[in-house]
Amino acid sequence: MRDAGAKEVHFRVASPPTSHSCFYGVDTPERHKLLAARMDIQEMTKFIVADSLGFVSIDGLYRAVGEPSRNAACPQHCDACFTGEYPTSLTDLAERETDTAQLPLTVGEVV
Repeated sequence: MRDAGAKEVHFRVASPPTSHSCFYGVDTPERHKLLAARMDIQEMTKFIVADSLGFVSIDGLYRAVGEPSRNAACPQHCDACFTGEYPTSLTDLAERETDTAQLPLTVGEVV
């Protein structure tokens, strides 16, 4: 943008920051590859070489789809990629993170 003559670059995103991977069908990178998982807004602003960076809040997203706000006790929609609160337990992920994944029942060649 600056190469095209822009004096300032202000970047706005129509969702909250995506800080967690989706395990329910949306193709997102692993969490460590998501900027919002490892940087705050100021760091992301510098990274994308912008003057400012803004996101919609989680409640703002719910208001945009006609809800008064997010029901934290029982969210109306899956928003785990923004909040990290998954609607089901992620046992495979938990096992990988704790290094306690089940070992295979067989060792070596199966005859």
